[in-house]
Amino acid sequence: MAQFTLPANSKITEGKTYKAPEGAKRIKKFKIYRYDPDSGQTPRLDTYEIDLDDCAPMILDALIKIKNEVDTTLTFRRSCREGICGSCSMNVDGTNTLACLKPIEEIEGDVKIYPLPHMPVIKDLVPDLSTPYAQLASIEPWLQADSPPPPDKERKQSPEEREKLDGLWECVLCFCCTTSCPSYWWNGDRYLGPAVLLQAYRWIADSRDEKTGERLDALEDPFRLYRCHTIMNCTKTCPKHLNPAKAIAEIKKMMVMRR
Repeated sequence: MAQFTLPANSKITEGKTYKAPEGAKRIKKFKIYRYDPDSGQTPRLDTYEIDLDDCAPMILDALIKIKNEVDTTLTFRRSCREGICGSCSMNVDGTNTLACLKPIEEIEGDVKIYPLPHMPVIKDLVPDLSTPYAQLASIEPWLQADSPPPPDKERKQSPEEREKLDGLWECVLCFCCTTSCPSYWWNGDRYLGPAVLLQAYRWIADSRDEKTGERLDALEDPFRLYRCHTIMNCTKTCPKHLNPAKAIAEIKKMMVMRR
């Protein structure tokens, strides 16, 4: 019988346990992925016991409490704490989400926290997003128009034209959707992924942009666009309740209509 072994860095061991303060009554265990590639050690799951009576309600609040009061070596990204910057994206209880928008009380049992899946890990809960950001730059996510602007310098839209952008501009580029997509896991070097394709459609759908043809030409590729098989993981996991799968479908529809 054939036997297969995982790479060393895929084997997660049990790590340290940090007990709650004496007298704590409402204890919740947080099992957090810890990994430092420079240390030469395999990843581990450290367990932190937190008194919920002394902690604010969100997952990010617990992480900040652990960082400030229990273990200063814990590493994660965060900024706005309001679901706007997209920095604190991670996998919580098996789902990609923003830690600042995920209430602790929604999770039954221990809270398990990992970095976004299938991405290189810089340290602990911090994934390397260099590739998705480079892919974002490749679709040129800014307004492009060769015609001179009107005398008042504003390129105006009707309410109906502006409405077409709803559900697109709200993306915070947390890449929860992209890292939940199996097609991106296997073809991330060539498939742009749902977050970037949603951004691409945001500019294709903008009535003020004059480069629709060029944008579609750049996406006409077996891998950049067509690796999407409408699995819908992206839409299900989006913490902003957007629908990247629908945006991708609209691009595919435009590809057919222009032929």
